Formats: sequence, structure tokens, C-alpha cells
Amino acid sequence: MSDLTTTATTTSAPPAPPVATRGSRGLRLSGMTWLIWRQHRAAYWTILAATVLSAAWIVYQRAGMMDYLTAHGWPDAESDKWLRNMGPYTSWLQRVAFGLGFVPVLLGVFLGAPLLAGDLESGTAKLATSQSASPARWLAAKLGVTVLVVVAATVTLSVVFEWWWRPVGKENTVLDWTSGAAFDTTGAVPVALTLFTVLGGVAIGMLLRRTLLAMVVTFVFAVSVQVAWAYFRLDLGNVVRITTDTGVDVPSPSIPAGSFQIDQWFVTGSGDTLGWSTCVHEASEKARDACVQKADIVGWAVDYLPISQMNGMQWFGSSILFVLTAAIAGFVFLWGRKRVV
Repeated sequence: MSDLTTTATTTSAPPAPPVATRGSRGLRLSGMTWLIWRQHRAAYWTILAATVLSAAWIVYQRAGMMDYLTAHGWPDAESDKWLRNMGPYTSWLQRVAFGLGFVPVLLGVFLGAPLLAGDLESGTAKLATSQSASPARWLAAKLGVTVLVVVAATVTLSVVFEWWWRPVGKENTVLDWTSGAAFDTTGAVPVALTLFTVLGGVAIGMLLRRTLLAMVVTFVFAVSVQVAWAYFRLDLGNVVRITTDTGVDVPSPSIPAGSFQIDQWFVTGSGDTLGWSTCVHEASEKARDACVQKADIVGWAVDYLPISQMNGMQWFGSSILFVLTAAIAGFVFLWGRKRVV
């Protein structure tokens, strides 16, 4: 009897539920992070998809350029031999660099500005923060997910574009490294510029609370940042000067390959510098020689920035932008905790 009872009890007992292991679930978003991704998934997926397609296309273009360079003796041959017919590759480099220069502006206007302004304008922010989530947590999720997407996209584009450009980086006729086309699209600069513009757009949207108005103001802000950055870009480096004392009848001194020449001068016996046009307008060669002697001109001076400073200049400028971006993020949190709704 006891055996029958035991058997019946054992048979009627429900099977134990399967034990869920941590590894069986995979990587999933949850809570506020899932909500933010769900809300802005169209923008996030568009950015990531465009990044993958752009990176793949750049890899393809680099392969073609390297095939051409190798066939023409690069890197051992003189640059004249492989620069002669490199027009199509140079053109694509310049076009892509020009397009990448718009990334901070586009993301600032279409991602940063509406990020908070849209929720504040529609009332979604009040609904989200009236639940269990605090305004600080909501803001942290909004900014955190957005920053991760922006960093992933800009780092990827920066790495693949620099990989494409570096083999011909010392040839300023292909892409001048001091221009925005190269300087602002490689290294840490595109990441810093884009984050600063996007966070600036977020702050503008939070203050204005109107999506369209925030996008317009952010566009003006982003363009102003680009203009100011271009104006002060060369000030990030240390100018190097090379001089000669062999007179004015010999060519000015040559500078290292890939260097950017800023200016050239005449040098006097006392070490002062005069503009290169000094004595140029004299009527005769005798008068010119007399002018040179009177001014005590003994040689040339050339000011330039070596390409070896590029990486340091980029990180110095990016550090400034990162600090400013952190300040904007802090302002958004301090202001938004009490006034975002």
C-alpha cells in the first residue's frame, strides 16, 4: 500500500521547471536602457548601419589604392612615379574626407537636438519620470546610450579612414594633414568634435523645449564650432624654425617631408626677421644688392609644422573638447534633475 501511494505521489508531481542559466539569455537590454533604445532605435540603427556601410566602402577603396601604389613601386620609389596617375584615388579621398566633416553637424542637429527636446515638447519626459525612474536615471540612460552609439560610429570611421589615408599621408598634394579633411577626420578629433556637438545639441534642446527650434539653433552652434576649430587648429602645435646664413641668392632651406610651411622670412645679421618681399621691388639688381646690404640680410628662415606633431596636436585639441563636453553633460544633469519635466 505504501509503495502504491509513493508511486502515485511521485507520478503526480509536476516536473521541475528548467533552470535558466545566465549564458542562455544572451545579451539583452532591460529597464530604462531598453526603453531608450526602443524609443530612438530608428536613429541609432541608421547611424550604425551607415557606419558599417561606409567603413566597408572605405576598406574596398583602400584595397584598390594599395594595389595601384604597389604596382608603381610604393613605398621605395620616388613619389613622382606613383603620384602621376593617382588622381582618381586622390579625388575619392578628398570627397570622403569632405563628407566625414559633416558628421558632427548632422549628428548634432538630428540626434542631439531632438533627444530631450522631443520628449519635453510632447510630454513624454513627464510620463517617463512619473514612474519608478528618477529624472537623473532617465537622463543618464538617454545620454549613456547615445554617447555609446556616437563613440562606436566615430571611432570606427576615424580608424578606417586614417588606415586609408596613412600610406600617402606625407604627400600634402593628396591631402594636407593640417586641413580639416585629414586633421578632423582621423585620431581622436572626430570623436571629440562629434560628442561636443551632440551634447551641445542636447543642452540646447533641453533649454528650448521645442524640437524644430532646437535643431535650427544647434545647426548654428555646430557650424560655429567648426569655424572656431578651423581657426585655432594650427595653434595647437609648436612652430619650428629653420634658418640659413648663406645669403639670399641660394634657395630657402628645405623642410622635412610632409611638413606644413607656415611662412618664410629673411634673416638679418642680428637675428631679426624681415618679410620675404623685402628689396624685391628694387628697380635694378644693383639697387637690390644695396638694399640687402643695408638691411644686413644674411639668409633665410622658414617656419613650419612637422607632421610628427599631428598626433600630439590632435590629442591636445581633443582633450580640450572632452573637458568642455563633460562640462555640458554636467550642466544637463544639474539642470535636468529638477527642471527637465
